[in-house]
Amino acid sequence: MSADTLTFRGRSFVRGNRTLVMGILNVTPDSFSGDGRPELCDAVERAVAQHEAGADTIDIGGESTRPGHVPISVAEEIERVLPVIRAVRERFPDWPISIDTYKPEVARAALAVGADCVNSIWGASDETIDLALEYGATLAIMHNRERPDDGNVVDEVLRALLADAHRAQRRGLPVDRIILDPGIGFGKTPDQNIALLANLDRLVALGFPTLLGTSRKSTLGMLSGRNRPDERVFATAATTALAVSAGIDIVRVHDVAATRDVVAISDAIVRGWRPRTWIA
Repeated sequence: MSADTLTFRGRSFVRGNRTLVMGILNVTPDSFSGDGRPELCDAVERAVAQHEAGADTIDIGGESTRPGHVPISVAEEIERVLPVIRAVRERFPDWPISIDTYKPEVARAALAVGADCVNSIWGASDETIDLALEYGATLAIMHNRERPDDGNVVDEVLRALLADAHRAQRRGLPVDRIILDPGIGFGKTPDQNIALLANLDRLVALGFPTLLGTSRKSTLGMLSGRNRPDERVFATAATTALAVSAGIDIVRVHDVAATRDVVAISDAIVRGWRPRTWIA
């Protein structure tokens, strides 16, 4: 059964009306894109800026997942993210908040103080699924693997995501609270990333809400010749427009204001969306 809506803890969005923008908030000192905000006041300031720029939701992460990153303990990750989630929730009571973690202990702590979604880069463990059920939360399931291989990456990603989604359904998680993410840049070669981007329609055809995270990633830098991540705004915009055309529900980005422009124009053309101020 295909989901007609996407739900974040009681707040539902009708799928197909427009593309949602998920802002990225890295509460880390070692983010690959150089946008980490480890200090509470700086993190909250960035969250406010993203809200004002039009982000529909925000994804807060306390551990960098860039290549070569140094893992941190559960305790340290909790210490980083919980004050930020509390502060953002207090400032914006109705704004959907996602916690970017694959650790059940961190997810539980984040959900307990107001997070609405668990964004897991290592698929869906039974424990994480059960946490989403316990808290009435949404679960974003991303495909990942330790290293690339030579197989058909598109078939593999779709097969793995569908298996996780069906397992989540069997444990009781509703289809409108299961989000699938192909995991661009995670255990894939640059050519495999491009292959996935060329087949986003097949991901959408699985019938679950979908998320795409290409923002500032290295494959875009290789294609555009932009070595600095913060110079890849236009490259990210290109993939965002393609995502809208394919029917992707959420794009996860660093540059919210620029992305809002991209999705507004793309949604108007592809989905028939119009702003409230539109005069025909």
